[in-house]
Amino acid sequence: MSEEEKKTLPAEEDDLIRIPVMRHYSVPAEDYEKLKKKHGHLKIIMACLAVLCLLLGWLAGSVLPFAYSHSLQNSINSVAGMDSSDKFSSILRVMSEDWFFAPDIEDVGTRLTDQALYGMTTNEEDPHTSYMSSEEIESFTQSINRRFVGIGIQYIDAGDGMFLVERVFRSSPAEAAGVQAGDFIRFVNGESTEDMTSEDISDRVRGEEGTAVSVGFERDGEIITLDITRAPINNTVFGEIMPGGIGYLEIMQFGDSTAQEARGYLEDFQDGNVQKLIIDLRGDGGGYLDSLRAVASLFISGSPVIMKQVYSDGKVEELRSVDGLAFDFSPVVLLVDRNTASAAEVFTLAMTENRDDVTTIGETTYGKGTVQITRYFNDGSALKYTTSKWISSQGVWVNGTGIEPVLAVPEHEVISTVYAEMPDDGSFDYDSVSEYVRFAQLCLDYLGYGPDRTDGYMSRGTQDVLRQFQQDTGLEVTGILDQTTYNTLISRLILDWNTNQAHDPQLQKALEVLHG
Repeated sequence: MSEEEKKTLPAEEDDLIRIPVMRHYSVPAEDYEKLKKKHGHLKIIMACLAVLCLLLGWLAGSVLPFAYSHSLQNSINSVAGMDSSDKFSSILRVMSEDWFFAPDIEDVGTRLTDQALYGMTTNEEDPHTSYMSSEEIESFTQSINRRFVGIGIQYIDAGDGMFLVERVFRSSPAEAAGVQAGDFIRFVNGESTEDMTSEDISDRVRGEEGTAVSVGFERDGEIITLDITRAPINNTVFGEIMPGGIGYLEIMQFGDSTAQEARGYLEDFQDGNVQKLIIDLRGDGGGYLDSLRAVASLFISGSPVIMKQVYSDGKVEELRSVDGLAFDFSPVVLLVDRNTASAAEVFTLAMTENRDDVTTIGETTYGKGTVQITRYFNDGSALKYTTSKWISSQGVWVNGTGIEPVLAVPEHEVISTVYAEMPDDGSFDYDSVSEYVRFAQLCLDYLGYGPDRTDGYMSRGTQDVLRQFQQDTGLEVTGILDQTTYNTLISRLILDWNTNQAHDPQLQKALEVLHG
């Protein structure tokens, strides 16, 4: 490793990037799980190193005069010749140069250094401080900004090789080309989507900026083929005017472009004579502090305090909204859930404490009340660490408790239940007990089939409604939960949740409140 590579944190203040307020799960779930596994592996490695040290100490005490085994550290220093003033470098040198398996590992020095840094930043006190490799910090940042090169649509698998366009994002290439919500994707570059997965379509639709992709959409029984030029897409916000003239604005993250995206939709609402507004913060895990301030300024008049940062030395910094930017929408409903976190929680309290026309609906929020910033290393990796806690303008600290909505409306249990993929040979008949059966029962209940229980036991009553579902969806009617039936249940659940607002009790309550 060169001297340049051995440099640690850059000293320049410009090396700070703006991640002061963020949710613990801001990385995609699969990446977060990988990170946890790395931490888990590291604990095993660190434990092995501890055992190695103990063995070295035992060896020193056994073969050398007793005087040299007064302490484990003296034994290690005597046997290995290590400098106790720099254990990290000493162990890294031994593991890189003398370890038996070192030659089998590509770039062993970087690998060992990363493992050590993961361990150094893993602790019980603060789950939000972490070391990230260059790949992980890139994925993390993209998960906040939600930026990619594509055509600007959101689609879901509707089954039978049909992919339903659920949303067309504002000012996107797809919008300019005339794509509409409700269209079905049937062809990509002349290739049928019949045997494709959602990932297959994503891989084909995304590409280099300025290149074109040909997409065939089915609309009203006809195929419409459009050549669409790919462009950078930011999709942290989505908005639409709902029946009854109510504006719906979903904020998915507080990224670099969120305020600009939100402003565009709000201007559309204004042009459409919208007065009442729903802001959906469900699943919003947070983001950047300056983005939070910019978005809050679109709804809070004047320049009141929207958040305070409190440091360990007692220093307090105030964050105020920017005067003169606020739109005139009233009343406002905020939708929140257990995954509304960090910057989204700051926004929620800022709105309720600085306005008297805001109602919160949903479930108690996540409860993240600390602030992080991120510093980059020269190799692109980074350290994200906690610098302070945040409190609301009225001194509320949500850490570990969250925000209770004014109107508590739980979502259906199946929406927040984590399900596993069923193996190819999975099969559950009468009297079976399984988590697969339980999830199937929850799906059946959500879809209105009314199973007699949802505890994972395959009863006669569950089989009866399962047969009805199989008949309604054209499957073989067996009353047995196999992989095909299980996957069809999940597909129908996802389709219904994304297209049937009647099955969204929190949204329905918001409409009820706004309609009076």
